[in-house]
Amino acid sequence: MTESRADAPRQAPSQSHPDDALTRRRLWRLGAATALTAGTAALLPASTAAASAATSRTRTAQEYFDRAAELAGDNPVLKGFVTALTAGNVPPRPPAPAPLRIFDNVAVVSVGWVSATAILTSRGIILIDALNTPAEAAQFIVPGLRDVGADPSTIRYVVVTHGHLDHFGGAQYLADQFGARVMMAPADWDLLATTSPANAPTRDLDIADGQKLTLGDTTVTLNHTPGHTPGTVSPIFPARWQGRRHTAMLWGGTNPPAATTSKETYLASALAFASRMRRAGVDVELSNHGFADYGLERMEELRNAPGSSKNPFIMGTAGTQRLMKIIENMMRGRIALDRESSTTAPTVTAAAAGTHTAACC
Repeated sequence: MTESRADAPRQAPSQSHPDDALTRRRLWRLGAATALTAGTAALLPASTAAASAATSRTRTAQEYFDRAAELAGDNPVLKGFVTALTAGNVPPRPPAPAPLRIFDNVAVVSVGWVSATAILTSRGIILIDALNTPAEAAQFIVPGLRDVGADPSTIRYVVVTHGHLDHFGGAQYLADQFGARVMMAPADWDLLATTSPANAPTRDLDIADGQKLTLGDTTVTLNHTPGHTPGTVSPIFPARWQGRRHTAMLWGGTNPPAATTSKETYLASALAFASRMRRAGVDVELSNHGFADYGLERMEELRNAPGSSKNPFIMGTAGTQRLMKIIENMMRGRIALDRESSTTAPTVTAAAAGTHTAACC
């Protein structure tokens, strides 16, 4: 027969149950451990305590910007990116430099504001971007390639990094003159179809994410890095310098977009591209806007030191990864700035986020 709880024997008040003693011992140990932990925390250096506190709260925009500046130090290339990604920055309009082979197989033809980069292969040229207009393609790209010892009639592909007119403007001219195939990511072909800008090329080849474009002895990897535009593409390709092989990247779109969600996409692209760069061993940084990365000045350094074994575009793998870390921190800061602005002053959110036009960076 089962005993009811009311009739069950009870422990005498004066007796200690073994479990009670065990509980007291556990409580004592817990208290001692808590006191020890608190004492240890009190002994931590102030800097360590501050760092611990920083990880437990949301960082401010200024903290991200300060971190980017710290990473850049005195390096003009890295400082250029900090400036280029700063809200409200007004890009300069420098004069056009003379065309130059910056590597044995890579040449830059520029109007100052924006540049086209030619990858010279054993079977012709892969051209990254095509300047603003057909007139600029005819005036700068065609004679510029000849000036560096390349034949413009061998342009086989024009890779448009994104659908802004300062990058696609001369593409159709090169297609009509030399039979070049024009390539762009589907999202930016769609962008051109909906906006119908002047000098837009006829839709030709789509770029798939991670696509390998091989011409002769050279393979270029084309990576989707949306954010600046929905279809921004950033190439990774071989660059040879004085008999040595290096691996170059070109960040396809610099200026952050106005919308916070697009900035978040930009940030995600930067993180993913940094990982691809690491795996590929990228040690060279290039830009289609030489004012943004000290690129124009580096061209002049090379031009003024013919025969030098040093190439200022070679940053090393650690240097290119540091660059991407700067981009990451600047974008986290811009996103935080948007949120801070929307909380404290909704009317200035757009201004704080910066502007983004159809022909910008």
